Amino acid sequence: MLGKWLDTKFSNGGKLFLIIGTLLGVAISLYVVLQQLKKFNN
Repeated sequence: MLGKWLDTKFSNGGKLFLIIGTLLGVAISLYVVLQQLKKFNN
């Protein structure tokens, strides 16, 4: 949602911000899961 808004506000029709936001969300989710697994194994 934020990526789409940023694309319409600052970009010339591309989907750069949408892609960056998606990749950032996946990276943060992966980090959180790995941290939880680390706590679970201890």
